[in-house]
This record gives sequence, structure tokens and C-alpha cells, in this order.
Amino acid sequence: MNRTPRTLLALLLALGLAGPVAAADLIEVYNQAKGYDAQFAAARAALEAGQEKYPQGRAGLLPVISAGANTFWNRMEIQHIDPAVPGLYQYNSNGWTVQMTQPLFRWQNWEQFKQGELQVVQAEATFGAAGQDLIVRVAQAYFDILNAEDNLEFVKANKAAIAEQLAQAKRNFEVGTATITDTNEAQARYDLAVAQEIASVNDLEVRRRALQLLIGDVPPALKPLRPSIELDVPAPNNMDEWVARAQDQNFNVQAQDAVFEISKREVNRQRAGHLPTVDLVGNVGNNTNLLTGATAIATRRQIDQTQIGLQFNLPLFAGGSVLSRTKEAVALQEKARQDLETVRRTAQLDARRSFLNVSNGLAQVKALEQALVSSETSLQSNRVGYEVGVRINLDVLNAVQQVFSTKRDLAKARYDTIMNGFRLKQAAGNLTEEDLQRANRLLQP
Repeated sequence: MNRTPRTLLALLLALGLAGPVAAADLIEVYNQAKGYDAQFAAARAALEAGQEKYPQGRAGLLPVISAGANTFWNRMEIQHIDPAVPGLYQYNSNGWTVQMTQPLFRWQNWEQFKQGELQVVQAEATFGAAGQDLIVRVAQAYFDILNAEDNLEFVKANKAAIAEQLAQAKRNFEVGTATITDTNEAQARYDLAVAQEIASVNDLEVRRRALQLLIGDVPPALKPLRPSIELDVPAPNNMDEWVARAQDQNFNVQAQDAVFEISKREVNRQRAGHLPTVDLVGNVGNNTNLLTGATAIATRRQIDQTQIGLQFNLPLFAGGSVLSRTKEAVALQEKARQDLETVRRTAQLDARRSFLNVSNGLAQVKALEQALVSSETSLQSNRVGYEVGVRINLDVLNAVQQVFSTKRDLAKARYDTIMNGFRLKQAAGNLTEEDLQRANRLLQP
């Protein structure tokens, strides 16, 4: 019995009962990225590694305790004139020792400890920057897909409108109320729309693969923006205040500032190579010998030893290496200073650019919203004019193109303004998941 029809029927019923696939929102995609994105995982591992710099630096201030043990078999032969004195001894010796060294004054160890604290600060700032970067990358990939979907939708609608105009031009040509020029113009616009649709399909697929890189798999659908949204102006609405925040609170600035402070400590640590060191040293040991002579009875000898005291060491000459390493550290400190200035200037530039982009984006959105109303009114007028003979087909085609171009530009302006708002807060160092939540509320439920 052929089961293929039943199998197909069961599949169709299952699909019918399954209902629509739920669309993912921005927060769901972000949560997936936090658990999948390799770049963010690497930053988390780097944070864990950086946090270990503190206990490593602290170890140089704490005591060092070591223990050792030994056992030896010994053979000793002594030449004597008197044959009554034994000359051959064979014995075992066993010993153990425990030693403790507590640094009292080692300036290089103190500087290394302070470097460890700063390296933790650097690691935390770097991870904070990676967290903000993940938010921006996820939002960008999400809105890129929405933008590509909008473009494809607009291109399809544009193609359908041109196809309708093409059909009307053909009908008018057949009845003699229009020339073949109208048909050719409409056909050319239709062919161009087909090519644009192919390019839009490809662009959408590329955008989906970019999101897949972040979350491992692309959701079947993403929630789009609501048709009518109100975008907030920057708060505070003052560019200088955002620039001031960026030069101090930007995570990249904080990380590089820690690097600069570490470089200053490194100069001190290298200079400490000329300073004396003082340690508290104590050790406890035991040594046991079982002595056996050629004619003597075996003798057991045990020595217990305890020592405690101060150990002073003053470097006198190291071949010039301390001076050379100090000069190297000074040069690297200057490099770190210039790198910090570069990062700070970059953060200020990013803040200015993003603030201007947000402000101009808000104005552009309002202008395009008004332009869309005007374009739709113009299209309607041109269609009526074409029907009564006061407009030609090319006028209608241009009006159609203008409507969908305006829709495309409006959608892109909204996405760009949202993203520039993210980048503005990223430059100022205060971009958080709460900002992602606010953007998520702009999506359709």
C-alpha cells in the first residue's frame, strides 16, 4: 500500500495545527549572543585571566615557605700511621629542612603588587568595552536584517506597482490612447525592479548570515519596528557634556589609563633594582648520621638546627642592565601616555560624531515622514492625471519610484538613528542592557 498521500496529509495537518512561528525580539537575540559569540567569550576569559594578576602581585609581599629532605650513603677512608685507629667509615646520613623567607623591604615587589591591582582595573574596563561592543554588534545585525527585509518588501511593492502600470500602458497602447513609448518605459522600469529584487534577496541573506555568526542560528522571524515610533533626543541634549563624559568614562579610555599607570609603576620597579632588600629568614633542620668504623661500634649522631634572622642584600653592579631596563620603561611610559591621549581623542570624536548623527537623524526622520506624505499625494495626483490625459506614464513611474525610495530612506533613517544613539552612549561609557530594553519596546509585540 502506498503511504505517500497519507504522509503528506499528516504533514499538512501538522503544519496547519502548529500555528505561526513566534518571532524573536532584540533581547532574545542578545541573550543568545551572550552565550554563543566567540569574541565575547574570549573577552570573558581575558577578564578571568586579568583578575589573577592581583593575587600574583600580592604573592611578592607574603612569606615564601619551602621544605627539603635528603638521604645519602657515605664512604670515607682515612689513612693513619697507627693501625689501631680505624680508617674506613661507612654510614648513612639523612636530613630535612624547612625555610621561611618574609620580605621586609623589597620595593620592586610592592610596585608589582600595585601593578597587579591596576591590571585588574584594566581587565575589567576591557571587558566592559567588550560588553558594550556586543550590544552594538547585536543591535546592528538585528536592524540590518530588518532594514534588508524592508528593502525587499519595498522593492516587491515597487515592482508590483510598476507591473500594474505596465499592464495599463499595454492596454492603452492596444486601444490607441497611448504610444509604444509608454510601454517601453514601463517595461524598462519593471526589468530594473526585477534586478533590484534579486539584489535585495541576496543582501537579506548576507545580513542573516552576519547574525548567525553572533548567535549560531538565525531565528525564522524577527519582530519589526512599530509603524509609528517616537525616537528620544539625547539626554542631556548637549554635545559638550557627552564629550566630557567620553574623555573620562569611556571604557577604552579607562583601560588605557590603567595601562599608563602600570607603565609608571614599571619605571619605579626597574629603578628599585638599585635598592637594597631586607628579608626575615628562618629555617629549621635536622641531620642524622649513623657512623660505622672498621673496628668501632656503630655510632648515631643527630643534629637539630634552628635559625632566625635578617638578611640584607645590596646590589652593587649588574652590568648596566638595571639602568638600561629603566630607560626602556621610561620610553614605554611615554608611549603609553601618547596612546592614552589617542584613545581619549578618539572617544571625544566618537561622542561628537554620534551626537550629531542622532540629532540630524531625528530631523531627517521627521523630514522624511513629511516627504512620504507628499510623495504619496503626488503619486495619487499623477495617476489621476494619467487617466485623464494630463500626465504621461513616465510621470506616474517616477512618482511610484519616489514613494518607495522615500519609504526606504525613512526606514533606514530610523534604524541609523537608533544605532547612533547606542554608539553615543558607548562613547560615553554608559551603554547598558537597559538601553537595549528601551529599544526593544519600539518593536511590535
